Amino acid sequence: MLDVGSTGPLSSIYPDPAVQILDQKFAKYRLFNASVEKLASGTRWGEGPVWFGDARCLLWSDLPNDRILKWDETASAVSVFRRPSGHANGNTRDRAGRLITCEHSGRRVTRTEYDGSITVIIDRFEGKRLNSPNDVVVASDGAIWFTDPPFGLSSFYEGAVAEQELNPNVYRVDPITGQAAIVVDDCAGPNGLCFSPDEKHLYVVESRAIPTRRIRVFDVIDGRSLGASRVLIEASGGTPDGFRCDMDGNIWAGWGMGDPKLDGVMIFDPEGQPIGRIALPERCANLCFGGRHGNRLFMACGHGLYALYVNARGAV
Repeated sequence: MLDVGSTGPLSSIYPDPAVQILDQKFAKYRLFNASVEKLASGTRWGEGPVWFGDARCLLWSDLPNDRILKWDETASAVSVFRRPSGHANGNTRDRAGRLITCEHSGRRVTRTEYDGSITVIIDRFEGKRLNSPNDVVVASDGAIWFTDPPFGLSSFYEGAVAEQELNPNVYRVDPITGQAAIVVDDCAGPNGLCFSPDEKHLYVVESRAIPTRRIRVFDVIDGRSLGASRVLIEASGGTPDGFRCDMDGNIWAGWGMGDPKLDGVMIFDPEGQPIGRIALPERCANLCFGGRHGNRLFMACGHGLYALYVNARGAV
């Protein structure tokens, strides 16, 4: 059952022991009197949180339940924003403030217009159906970048069983022509992605890399294509999923799967060194920065939605 109200902080002491400093670089980002709070529960697999400051609300996906949920900051209440949602996964906003959504069973990327109608941005590439778009970001020039692994094609739980027509790729959709181009074709299971604050680098989770998941970083060329890449983070313990950068270029990554002691969020500096950790009672699938000043971290997990005020702001 969906919990329609805040369940409050998880810790009664300050500083919250869940917010862990692994390197003194992280000390300045921890607020000593801010605790991890549970905002909602009752999802089957929470994903794709996105903040709408003009409406003072957060939207996030409940993937297996085929719905997008809304958490209202003013009322601390949860409601259903859209159902069915095409098994929505990743969400973001475009430069005009509209909702951009990756749909697993819809096998498409869509835009929600101001009047609530839905526009299909892309559902095919060179005549073939997309697999199951997973995560999405919008660059400062308005281009839409998204990952397209086949995860939603393997069952009816997070999508619909269907034949894979395209290799797993990362795509860029041009903001002027609307034409899509493959920007990464050698990533095993492309998953979460985000830009560095200056958009000179694109980070991509390679979730089917062997022997462990990893985060690769690509050089961005003229905002349109990608150059050389290297492995920035090897996930030897736990696995990364969705992630975002703060304004200083640190990476805040949803983490977990396997050892419960690793569930939560890992924070890395721009060189890929771990500097902090936020322990959660379950694996974090994706996250975003939001709130009035962009300094509240919202963390979507399997069954719950969590938040933490930090002394950092998300990169715009």
